[in-house]
Amino acid sequence: MTQNHSDALVFFGATGDLAYKKIFPALQAMLKRGNLNVPVIGVAKAGWNLDELKARAKDSLEKHGGLDPAAFAMFSDLLRYVDGDYNDPATFQAIRQELGSAQRPAYYLAIPPVLFGKVVEQLSKAGCAEASARVIVEKPFGTDLASAQALNGILLGAFDEKRIFRIDHYLGKKPVHNMLFARFGNAMFEPFWKREHVESVQITMAEDFGVQGRGTFYDQTGTIRDVMQNHLFQVMANLAMEPPVRTDSESIRDEKVKVLKAIPPLKPEDVVRGQFCGYRDEPGVAKDSNMETFAALKLEVDSWRWRGVPFYIRAGKSLPVTCTEITLRLRQPPTMFRDYDLKSNYCRFRISPDIVLAFGLNAISPENESVCLSRELLAGRHPAAEEMDAYERVLGDAMAGDATLFAREDYVEEAWRIVDPVLKAGTPVYEYKAKTWGPKEVESRVAPPGGWQNPVLSS
Repeated sequence: MTQNHSDALVFFGATGDLAYKKIFPALQAMLKRGNLNVPVIGVAKAGWNLDELKARAKDSLEKHGGLDPAAFAMFSDLLRYVDGDYNDPATFQAIRQELGSAQRPAYYLAIPPVLFGKVVEQLSKAGCAEASARVIVEKPFGTDLASAQALNGILLGAFDEKRIFRIDHYLGKKPVHNMLFARFGNAMFEPFWKREHVESVQITMAEDFGVQGRGTFYDQTGTIRDVMQNHLFQVMANLAMEPPVRTDSESIRDEKVKVLKAIPPLKPEDVVRGQFCGYRDEPGVAKDSNMETFAALKLEVDSWRWRGVPFYIRAGKSLPVTCTEITLRLRQPPTMFRDYDLKSNYCRFRISPDIVLAFGLNAISPENESVCLSRELLAGRHPAAEEMDAYERVLGDAMAGDATLFAREDYVEEAWRIVDPVLKAGTPVYEYKAKTWGPKEVESRVAPPGGWQNPVLSS
């Protein structure tokens, strides 16, 4: 552990669902790798004591993380608990006492954004926001540009930008994390990774399930806010950015921000929103809801590399499969093989559930030399059980002070600038049947040349 590493972790929302499903398993995994040996202080208003929090953590690991008795015994020794109201200064004095001699605590706000301001204010008043302290905040970071700017103002009132870590756990996924190495660590991509050769780029994030009991949250959020302006914009930035001059966090994040700055605000005609049949019957969803459970966007990156190449992004619930996939479709060559039904070459990169890199090529049929077939050269694998989970990676990086996988203030505000106009425009919401690829209006209004390439999972 370096001198820059946090010497305590305080996480607010310790009794909530996020802690139960994600944080406790991530912390046990960090401990098993030797990346956690500092006090872990849970904070919540639940009327609990430390033994009850330990029981909750154990149950979490049994159901979501795979309980390791030896590791849990060590984790249990690190665990502390403060029960109290976030409006009560006494809660934060108790936190200060539990921190003891810690000089570089990390405060993880796994709580609704509406509480960020109160918690940060109380931390500051209690003398907990010392110069070496860090704050880690969960998404959604605002609901539009104005609210994101207000949240940034609150955080920056107590912590400077280098000590603020805005989590997008999607960046912690290994295939997303490794995209930049694949692009800039290999010579094969750069020759065609530009407007002269790429006809279009499409990104699909499909889920074959509905809102899974999160109707109240989802009906206030929707697909664009939930996964597009954060997760999928980050994937797009990884695809479109220029090579950074160095591998430090600021150099990488500078290039990502440049991508977003090159994207004009979305227009209503470049968006199709959909809602799956039966969504309004979900608990917590308004009977007249117009919130989207599907969206397709067309974006332009007005840069030297990408001008004239449309980027298409779609995401939705109750689609045919659960899969996230990227396709770069290449322009047709000026070929002399005019009598063949040549298809566009493409590069396909699947992020989940398995990891795939494939190239779509034209080949002559072995049975009939006058027939052309489209075939893939494919390499793929399934993630290994021992690989680092996304939450383990981002929590570990935040505590180590590595900001590479976290959204900076200017990035967050640029992302909201792009989607803000269509969020306010009240564009129509079209109904679609479950297990289909969204409303039919997508194909006529927001579709790449040659149509969407729908992910197909092998059985």
